[in-house]
Amino acid sequence: MIRVVLADDEAMVRAGVKGILQTDPEIEVVAEADNGQAAIDLVARHRPDVAVIDIRMPGVDGLAAAEAICRSTAGTAVIMLTTFSEDAHIAKALRAGAGGFLVKSGDPRELITGVRAVSEGAAYLSPKVAARVISHFGGDRMARADRAKALAAELSPRERQVLALLGSGRSNQEIGRRLHLVEGTVKSYVSTILTRLNVRNRVQAAIIAYEADLIDEPVD
Repeated sequence: MIRVVLADDEAMVRAGVKGILQTDPEIEVVAEADNGQAAIDLVARHRPDVAVIDIRMPGVDGLAAAEAICRSTAGTAVIMLTTFSEDAHIAKALRAGAGGFLVKSGDPRELITGVRAVSEGAAYLSPKVAARVISHFGGDRMARADRAKALAAELSPRERQVLALLGSGRSNQEIGRRLHLVEGTVKSYVSTILTRLNVRNRVQAAIIAYEADLIDEPVD
């Protein structure tokens, strides 16, 4: 069972997100919060697998809550809920340690996919938000793409395959099944990839995969 704490200051939004999550019998919303401080407290109390947090909330906002949760509760992955008017905050959420980003107006199925992905240690970027995440890493877009492709070119063929699947939101287990590798070997590849790309987490690696056009690259 994937245990979730949900935080959004709009009751109707919380109800909608909770309703979507509850269509999956393996996901349970264990607590709800209407502000960032309550989210921090509930995560500390319940130790959920995933915290789904709205970026904008009164008092302690979602960004501060995400940073506090990532810093103090290592076993809880964080997904940020965003709107297209909030993309300036996305890079901050990434630096805070968030593992996933979803647009509120996106496909409801992405919510379940994202929660499942981050609960298994994967990164998840909604297709609608991926480009906006990328846009906040500074510099000319073509220059970033060239840099990403150059970094990817330094990886081995197998590492490129792992990176492509990681960028698609696959967990280590899913990558292992796809590439016929044991999970421990996948973990080793991921660790090596993060080091060689000089990034801190899977989300940043996923961004490079997007920029290098690896997402649709064949892996078989």
